Amino acid sequence: MYARIFGFAALAACLAMPVSAAVALSDAAGSYTISPANSSIHFTIGNAGGGALDGAFARFKGTIRIDNRDVGRSQVNFTIFPESVGTGQSRIDAFLRSDAVFDAANSPEIQFRSTSVKRTGDTTALVTGRLTARGKTFPEKFTAELGGLKAGMIKFHVTGKVLRSRYGMDVGTPIYSNIVDFDMTLMGRRG
Repeated sequence: MYARIFGFAALAACLAMPVSAAVALSDAAGSYTISPANSSIHFTIGNAGGGALDGAFARFKGTIRIDNRDVGRSQVNFTIFPESVGTGQSRIDAFLRSDAVFDAANSPEIQFRSTSVKRTGDTTALVTGRLTARGKTFPEKFTAELGGLKAGMIKFHVTGKVLRSRYGMDVGTPIYSNIVDFDMTLMGRRG
């Protein structure tokens, strides 16, 4: 529902980010495969009564290609598997996987495909793409910040907000916010 695998989109999007002050674009250029073991996709959905619903996705995959000649031609492709959603509460996890929210049995993947990457600073970029969940596709934007490049591994911090109602996951509103906040740390291995 809230977990909106949009986080994967943000995650992939931030990997498309090119350079940082300490890393030359030519050094960051190349193709990367996201390492789920070293990455995380977290989400938060606010609650009208205070507090929030926090969760994460355990299974996802993706690739990032950083173009050193034209950052706008960089690409991010990301897939999140909604059956891997976890909140630490088994009853809520089962509800999120059900047809009321993710419908993981009939829609086993959430996909993000970038359409543009715009550099916004030395270490930041805005990644725009198409997010598909439950058979619905809409444009979404994520901000990405390059966290470093070391020994063939690149790190991005990606954030973004997604409206869950667009994807037919608006159960529980207005008690639970329609806005899903994503906070991702993505690590990619060159090669």
